[in-house]
Amino acid sequence: MSIRDVILAAILLSSTCVASAKADVPNVATDIAPVHSLVAQVMEGLGAPGQVVRPGASPHGYAMRPSEARILQEADVVFWIGPQLTPWLGGAIANLAPQAPVTALLDARGTTLLEFRTGVQFAADDHEHEHESGRGDQESAQYDPHAWLDPQNASVWLGVIADELGRIDPENAETYAANAKASQLRIAAAEAEIGEILAPAKALQFVVFHDAYHYFESRFGLSAAAAIAAGDASDPGPARIEEVRQTMHDLNVACVFSEPEFNPAFVATVIEGTSAKAGLIDPLGAGIEAGPGFYSALLRSVADELVKCVD
Repeated sequence: MSIRDVILAAILLSSTCVASAKADVPNVATDIAPVHSLVAQVMEGLGAPGQVVRPGASPHGYAMRPSEARILQEADVVFWIGPQLTPWLGGAIANLAPQAPVTALLDARGTTLLEFRTGVQFAADDHEHEHESGRGDQESAQYDPHAWLDPQNASVWLGVIADELGRIDPENAETYAANAKASQLRIAAAEAEIGEILAPAKALQFVVFHDAYHYFESRFGLSAAAAIAAGDASDPGPARIEEVRQTMHDLNVACVFSEPEFNPAFVATVIEGTSAKAGLIDPLGAGIEAGPGFYSALLRSVADELVKCVD
């Protein structure tokens, strides 16, 4: 079956149950744009979720606006990555949505988890240490939280979201399930397409701003050389900057990628006096239109920017 056939099948599947859907659906709160998109796909034709962390902001540390706090306060159900990504959000959920069922997607059964990478330069075997999460798995606290950049995790989460919404809103359970299956087909097609896009970049030596792309690299057979900042995006010190520069020299790094929500001066510093090009990628897709189509567009945007660096 071609990618075009898969997409057509997904469109047909997503339309099967919408006609019988009820208008009264739960108020849903999500944390970041990728989760918002996945929930929006499951709810398509019924309603739309709210998003707490505004586009273009770092989720690692964030102060909610009143309108964003209201999204939580009015929520009947909450979907988020979990406290590993947004430690500040757990208390807000407990205070503002104490009665709402809460799903931490990082703990969902079937989620592939990767260990944090340590140090500045990433070892070749950093992709090897995988763990499959179980529901309510407390061990997920030890793992890298940027798991949405693995499309197979997103596919697992679509099923989890549909099951939870169907439990809370059984009248629309068939629509949630049909939408999730259609979206899983679309994401599988996008994964295949991105694999083809990235073929010229398999040997690319690149540095990222912060260690947010481990899952994307592992799924698509890439390997970043280093990260300027650690996984929590805290500002790097002079010693770390110097180590990144040495890594770039040793590995003949072609590109260094900044992110829109962080200070570009760090990238300018590490590439100064080198032949490396500066690029821009974003694990949260700032500038991509929110909604059901956001998630696949996010993956494509990361792939497109990487390929631009190939000589």
